[in-house]
Amino acid sequence: MFKRIFPHPLLSLLLVIVWTMLVNKFTVGNLVLGVIIGFALPIMTAAYWPGRPEIKRPIKIVGYILIVLWDIVVANVQVALIILLKRHKNIHSHWIVVPLELTSPEAITVLAGTITMTPGTVTALLSADAGSLLVHCLHTDDPESVIEEIKSRYESRLKEIFA
Repeated sequence: MFKRIFPHPLLSLLLVIVWTMLVNKFTVGNLVLGVIIGFALPIMTAAYWPGRPEIKRPIKIVGYILIVLWDIVVANVQVALIILLKRHKNIHSHWIVVPLELTSPEAITVLAGTITMTPGTVTALLSADAGSLLVHCLHTDDPESVIEEIKSRYESRLKEIFA
C-alpha cells in the first residue's frame, strides 16, 4: 500500500523542495502545490520505473558529493589556467575510453554525469554493451592517468554506493 501511494518517496521529497525553491517565495499555497506535484508525478511515472536502484550505503553519498564538489572547484581553476596560459598548440586534447566495472544503469548515469559536470571533461558516449564510456578530456599528457583517476576517484565509490 505504501509503495503504491509513495512509489518514490525521496523523489517526492526532492520535487517538493525543488518546486519550493523554483517559485522563490514560500507560501502555504506554493507548498501545497509542491506537495501535489511531488506526489502526483512519481505516481504517474511509476510504470516507467519497474526496478528501483538499490543504494546499499547511502551515507557514502555525502562523501561522494563532497569529493565531486571539490573536484569541480579544482577543475575550474585548472581549466581557467589552461585557457589563460596555454597556447592553442600546447593544449593536448584526448578522447579516452574508460572501461566500466559498474553494471547498474543508475550508477553509470551518475558516473557519466559526474565526468561531464567536472570542467575539462565530458562524457560523449556509452558503448552499446554499457562496458565503457567515451570521454573527451580538454588537456592531458597522460590519458591513462585520467582513466585511473576516474576509476579510483569516482567509479570505486559508486560501486560501494550502488553495490
